[in-house]
Amino acid sequence: MAGNLLEIEGLTLHYGGSEILRGVDLVARTGEVTCVMGTNGVGKTSLLKAVSGTHLRSGGHYRLSGQEIGKLSAHALAQRGVAYVPQGREIFPFLTVQENLETGFACLPRAARRVPAEIFELFPILKEFLHRRGGDLSGGQQQQLAIARALVTNPKLLLLDEPTEGIQPNIIKQIGNVISTLRERGEMAIVLVEQYFDFAFDLGDRFTVLERGAVKLEGPKSGVERAKLLAAVSV
Repeated sequence: MAGNLLEIEGLTLHYGGSEILRGVDLVARTGEVTCVMGTNGVGKTSLLKAVSGTHLRSGGHYRLSGQEIGKLSAHALAQRGVAYVPQGREIFPFLTVQENLETGFACLPRAARRVPAEIFELFPILKEFLHRRGGDLSGGQQQQLAIARALVTNPKLLLLDEPTEGIQPNIIKQIGNVISTLRERGEMAIVLVEQYFDFAFDLGDRFTVLERGAVKLEGPKSGVERAKLLAAVSV
């Protein structure tokens, strides 16, 4: 049975004086995909920023592999195995594919600084385009590069924010296959923020629906009816 890699309890987050997340609980298990869903502006991206350390949470408990985590920086969390693929991809347009992948080395010890061959098994197009600049890739190719760069860090927890946004259907299918492959390997927990309902429902093992910065619905796939989940994210 999958173990709880990530446990979030009562997480709060503020932007200035505004409370964006209000007592959010979240669980992500090794070998599973936890989908965070909801309409625009409910706090999904803010939750991933808090989990990744990109925006420090205001309060709440955060445990990785059972260990309480303080308010660590994104770099410190990356060193502990948290990889974040942000919405909009944020690759470096003037660096080559190879150089973009190597930016993932920053959180790794020197002996581990290499691009694993399996990256190119998951994303064959990147091997073909190693010397092409990131800005010259299509949106779908840039998304593949952003995920590959995160995987270079050998994460225990992979956070994906809207990986299908603005992507052509054949690349969406390929990204879905990659997420399935990573899940089946059973070496990491995956948290997926996704608006594309069918994509999320097909991949998800556990669902958390946010509304106005709080959890509206939560549970494993076996305990959540598809129609009820669809209604919860469509309001």
